[in-house]
Amino acid sequence: MSWWKEFEIVDAHAHIHPLSPDFRVALTLEELRELMRQYNYSKAIIMDRDNYAISKAVRGSRDLFANVWVNPREKDYMRDLEKYLGEENFVGIKMHPLFDGYTPDSPIVRPVISAAEEAGVPIQFHCGHPPFSLPWSFEPLAREFPSVKIVLLHMGHGHIVYINGAIEVAERNPNVYLETSGMPMHTKIKEAMERVGRDRVIYGDDAPCGHPSWELEKVRASGLDGENLRRVLGENAKRLYGLD
Repeated sequence: MSWWKEFEIVDAHAHIHPLSPDFRVALTLEELRELMRQYNYSKAIIMDRDNYAISKAVRGSRDLFANVWVNPREKDYMRDLEKYLGEENFVGIKMHPLFDGYTPDSPIVRPVISAAEEAGVPIQFHCGHPPFSLPWSFEPLAREFPSVKIVLLHMGHGHIVYINGAIEVAERNPNVYLETSGMPMHTKIKEAMERVGRDRVIYGDDAPCGHPSWELEKVRASGLDGENLRRVLGENAKRLYGLD
């Protein structure tokens, strides 16, 4: 039996539909559900620039939930944010400073954070690429909005300096959470649990950019015991997003 079948797994970060043309990858709803069946995912949180398509995918679902993708450089972003946050199965906000061309400490981000605070939902940020998404640039937001739960996707991504920086920022700010996808150093997951807290590290695979076959193994290879594996793989995301 595959080891992951012992755990309830929640994917906090997946996509359907084509991503940016630069990626040349895509995932259909049917393909996502097949991955979920194969790897024992009980729930997944999905997102895409096309919030309308995402709303159709999650409507009436018991296992699919959504983040509203917000680009604060677009004219009607606040209208769309308010619309989709009020829809069924939307549980948070997603922002991508690298794709959309702003820094997290820019004034244009503040209204979105305020909306997250008012709605009481977490907000995910792509983290780990200069100049737009370095981990330290999220700290002013975390300190200005201590009641807003901020998730740093990829916990610094592929560079050891940024990975360490993401852990340090989360260690200093109790409202900052770390997500595991795309980060290559398995040992840093255990280190984050020990330094940041057992409740503030969550699993994601960033499908279709990532795949559960190695994202799950990376978490297991980190050396966490069974209880902490249970927390990272599902319990922490369920608690953070109110999915119980």
